[in-house]
Amino acid sequence: MTNNILIEDQYKRTSLFEKENVNYLVRVLKRFNTVPKMNNINIITSSSQPNVFKIFPNKSIIIGTSFLEKPVLALLYLRYGIEWQLWYKALGKDKSDTLLCDIAALKVTKIFYDLLPKEDKEKLKKLDHFLIDMIKNEQALDMETLLKHEELDSIHVMNNSTQLFKESWEPILENLAKPTEYLLMSGGDFRLNIDEIELLNKYGCRPFPRPDAHTFASSTATSISNFSFDKTDKVRSILIQNSLKNGYKKTTIDFSELLKSNLKKIFKINDECEIIFSPSGTDSALQIAAITQIVTEKEITHVLVASDETGSGVPSALKGCHFENNTALNFPVTKGERIEGFREVDLIKIPLRDEIGELKSTLQLDTEVFNAISTTNELGRHIVLHVMDQSKLGYQSPSEKLIQSLKKLRNLSIQIIVDASQLRLDPKDIQNYLNKGYIVTITGSKYFTGPPYSGALILPKSVNKTINTITKKIPEGLTNYYNHSDWPTSWTCAKDLSDGFNYGSNMRWNAAIVEMDRYYKTPILYRNMGIEMFCNFIEDSIKEAPFLEPIFGDETKTKSFNSKEFGIRNIRTIFPFFILKNEEVLSDTQVKKLYTLLNSDLSNNFEDASLEIIRLAAQKCHIGQAVNVKYGTDFQSAVLRLSLGARVISESWVNRDISLFFRNIESQMNQITVIIKKIELILNTPELLD
Repeated sequence: MTNNILIEDQYKRTSLFEKENVNYLVRVLKRFNTVPKMNNINIITSSSQPNVFKIFPNKSIIIGTSFLEKPVLALLYLRYGIEWQLWYKALGKDKSDTLLCDIAALKVTKIFYDLLPKEDKEKLKKLDHFLIDMIKNEQALDMETLLKHEELDSIHVMNNSTQLFKESWEPILENLAKPTEYLLMSGGDFRLNIDEIELLNKYGCRPFPRPDAHTFASSTATSISNFSFDKTDKVRSILIQNSLKNGYKKTTIDFSELLKSNLKKIFKINDECEIIFSPSGTDSALQIAAITQIVTEKEITHVLVASDETGSGVPSALKGCHFENNTALNFPVTKGERIEGFREVDLIKIPLRDEIGELKSTLQLDTEVFNAISTTNELGRHIVLHVMDQSKLGYQSPSEKLIQSLKKLRNLSIQIIVDASQLRLDPKDIQNYLNKGYIVTITGSKYFTGPPYSGALILPKSVNKTINTITKKIPEGLTNYYNHSDWPTSWTCAKDLSDGFNYGSNMRWNAAIVEMDRYYKTPILYRNMGIEMFCNFIEDSIKEAPFLEPIFGDETKTKSFNSKEFGIRNIRTIFPFFILKNEEVLSDTQVKKLYTLLNSDLSNNFEDASLEIIRLAAQKCHIGQAVNVKYGTDFQSAVLRLSLGARVISESWVNRDISLFFRNIESQMNQITVIIKKIELILNTPELLD
C-alpha cells in the first residue's frame, strides 16, 4: 500500500515516527527549503515496498520507508527526483529527451551531496545504494558511462528513446545544472566558499536560508531569506525552460538585461543611465579604475575618503592591482600585482580617524579633502574623488559644502564617485547623485540583505555619453575578471571581454532585487515609522547595557547634510559598540572571537544550567563583523555592529495588517535583546574567551 503524503505539510503517525527517528527526520526536513518547490508533484511514501524509489514523470515520486528511516539518504534521493521532474517539465512538448533529465539530476545531486555537512556525509558512508555510488564516482558523470547506466532508466519508468546527447545542452547543463545555493556562491572569489561543518562563509552566512539565526548583520553580509531563495530558485527553473526553448545565449542575455531594467525601475533611474554588474563592491572599484584609464590621457590621482572604513581590497583595485589570489571568473592571480594594461596612478587615502583613533570632525575631513584636491589639481592631474555615503560604521564624508567649494578651483578635471555600497539611501538620493553627474557604486548585499556579493556601478547619462564615443579599450587584463554581458552592450571599449556569463552574480542580484521590491511595497508611512521605532530601540538597548560602549552619539561628526525630510540616510541605522569586561575593553582578538561565539551554538558549554540559559547559549546570533578601532590613544580594540536591514521592515509587513506590522517589529526588537543577553552570557563565562 502507499500513503499519499506531501512531505512538507502532513504528518501521519506510522512506525516511521518512533521517538528515535523524529528528531533526525525533522532536522532534515527543516533543510527541505534547499529542494526546489514543485507544484502538483506528490511525494508518496510506501510501506509495502520499503526499498522502492520511483519517479512518475509530471505526477509523483514514490519513496519507500527504508529510505525515510535514513533521512539524509531520503533527502538525497528526493533531491534527485525533484530535480529530474524540474527538467522534465522544462522539456516542453517533446518529452523524449529524458537523457537530459538523468544527466542534469545527477549533476545537481552530486553538487548537493558535496555541500552536505560532514556529519551527514558520514551517515552515508556505509550505505549501499547505486545513486550514492554514482555521485561519489567521478567517472559516473562521463557521458558514455551514463548512457550505459540502466538503473537511471529504471527509476523513472521511461526509456531514453533517443540516447543522443545534443550539443545545445552543454552550456545549459554547465551553468544551470547546479543547485541554487551553489549558483549563489559561484562567480565570486574564495570569500564565498563555505566550511564543511557549519556551512558558513568568511562573513558568517550561508548561500541558503538560515531562519534559525537572529540576523542583524546587514552592515557586513546576510544569509539569503526564504522568500528570495524561493523566488531565485523559481527563476532557475524558468531559465532552464527558456534556454531549452530559445537557446542558452539569448536567454542569458535577456536575463541580465531584465535585472538591470528592474533595478532601474526600483530606483526610478533614467533609461539613459547605465548599470554595470560586478561580483563584489571591490570589483566595482576595479571597474572605476578601468573606466578612468580610458576617459583621460592625464595622470590620475584617486582621493579615497574614509579609506579606513571601505572594503579592504579597494585601494589595490583603484591602483589596478589584483586584490585576491583568484578572480571572479576563477583565474589564479597574484594578489598585489598590477593587472595587465593598467598604467600607474596615485592614491591619496583620507581616513575618518586620526593616528590615535579619534573620529575627525567634518571640518577637519573637509579641509584634508580640499587640500588634497587643490594640490593635485595644480599638478594638472585628473582627480577621482571617492565620496563615502555610508561607511562600515555609518559615516558620510566629505560634506556637500566642501563639494560645492571645489567649483572655485580653476581647470579642475574631476570625476566624483559616491560609495553607496551600504545602499542606505532612498531612490531620490540616487537620482540626485546621478543628476549631478556622479557615478554611484551600490551593492544589493548590505542594507537590502541580498546574498554576498552583488556589486554594481550606476553611471549617469553624461558619463555614459562620453564612454560611448571612446574607441580605446579597457585594460586587457580584465578579461580574467568580467564578461562582456556584464557591461553595457553599446560600449565598444569592453567588447574584448570574455564571451561568457556570470550566473552567480546575476542570481545574487535577482535575490537582492526581490528584497528591494518587497521592501518598497511596504507603505512609506509605516516603513518610516518602523525604521525609527526599531533604530531607537537598538540605540537605547546598547546605551543601557553596562558592558557595551557605543561609539556613536556625536552626529555632527557623522552627518554631513541637513534635511527636515525623513530619509534612510538622515538617521543612524548602523550601531557600532565596544565590549567591556570588568570595565575594561576587550582586545581586537577577543572581540573577533566573541563575534564567532555569538554566531554559534554554545549549549554544550552549559549542560548543567537552566533551560533558559541553554536556549540562550544555543541561539545563533549573526551581527556585523568586527572592525578594528583604537580605544583611547593606544589600545587596539574592535567594535561589533547591530544594524537595521530592509528585511526588518519587509518581513513585518504581512497581509496589509498595521497592528501585525508593529507586533512583528517588536518581535525582532526582542531578538536584539536576546543578542545582548548572549553577549553578557559569554562575558560571564571566562573560559569561552580564553
